[in-house]
Formats: sequence, structure tokens, C-alpha cells
Amino acid sequence: MTKVSGRLDPNNGEAVRAFIAENTRCLAPPLVPEILLYLAEESVPIWQKTEEELGEMNVPPPYWAFAWAGGQALARYMLDNPHLVAGRHVLDLGAGSGLTAIAAMKAGAISVLATDIDLFALAATELNAALNDVKVSTTAEDLLAGAPQGFDLILVGDLFYERALAERVTRYIEAAVANGALVLIGDPQRNYFPKGRFECAADYRVPVTRELEDAEIKNSAVWRLG
Repeated sequence: MTKVSGRLDPNNGEAVRAFIAENTRCLAPPLVPEILLYLAEESVPIWQKTEEELGEMNVPPPYWAFAWAGGQALARYMLDNPHLVAGRHVLDLGAGSGLTAIAAMKAGAISVLATDIDLFALAATELNAALNDVKVSTTAEDLLAGAPQGFDLILVGDLFYERALAERVTRYIEAAVANGALVLIGDPQRNYFPKGRFECAADYRVPVTRELEDAEIKNSAVWRLG
């Protein structure tokens, strides 16, 4: 593993991908057994290991190391309804592990761009895409700061957990719909989910871990806008 000054360099994609592979296992999310991901089985060890390798404290939680309920629901919905995805250019906001981006490609998308501000998430997405033999492009650019362009399907998996982020995402996807895009959202109605704004397309009972959630089964839905 390549390091800078004895530490893992988050800008070195090869080194980060090696770190992820070494500290996770290839597992299939319970609701989406067709897809394999490099996932952590516990949150604290992978979080501590990330801080140790980076030589920093208070690094962001390793969202990329888990298949969250909203993402699993959204991935399942796309695989079961490929007609909503096939032939489209797709943007995956807040890609995390890349689960929904991979599911979109498997459902027949022409292209998928996965965006995340966490470089570990982008590395995990690239690693997981290769594991599933699909091609997903990635970017760390904050696309929420601009106008939606070039995408006719936008995916939002479990992003309504912080107020400021939820407000930015909502503004962005509403602008995208005004430009003709379809938006699919996987979310168990987190704290800042904008209730009453979206149409419920499907409900799922998603097996999760109590280490991350408040129950072993998390009720999650797929919502659509546009």
C-alpha cells in the first residue's frame, strides 16, 4: 500500500482501493444478492482503522463500507424495474459504496456517473464496479452547486440525514425534474426527508444491522419525482 509520510494518501486511488480490499469482505447486501460489495461487518473497527491510516481524528464515518437501507431498496427497485433505467444517462448522488450505481448499470443504463465528496467512497465505488464487471465513472465535484445537466435519471440513496444536505439535494432534484429528468429516491424517511414531496413507488423491509440502525429490519421505500 502506497503511503505519504507513513500515512495513507486519500488522493492515491490505488492505495485507497488496496486499503478497502484489505479491511472489508466481499458480501452481498441481503436485499440485492445479485451484487457483491466490499463491506465492513462492524462500523467501529473500520472507522478506527481509517483514522489510524490517515493519521487523523474525527474523519467522516465510513458510509462507503455499508449497504444502507435506502440504497438497498433503490437498487432492488431498479433491478426489478429495468424499463425505468434502460437507455438512460444516470447520475448517482452520494454514491457511498456504489451499490445503486452498479444496480443502474446492471439494469441497462447507458452510463452512470457516481458522485461523492468522500474519496474513499469513490475508490469503493470503482472497486465494487470492477467486482461486478460494470463500468461506472466517478467524480468528487460538488455537482449540487450547479445546475443539473446531461442526466435523465438521478438516483438519491439515503441522503436525507443532515438538514443542509437534504435542502441542497431537494433543490437540485427539483431543478432536474423541471429539466425533464426522472428522480428515484431510496430512503427510510430519515430525519430530514421532505415528507409529502415525492410519490411512493415501492415499500421494502430491508435486513440491516443494529450497529447502524435502530432495528434489524428497516422499513424503506423508493420514491419518485418526475
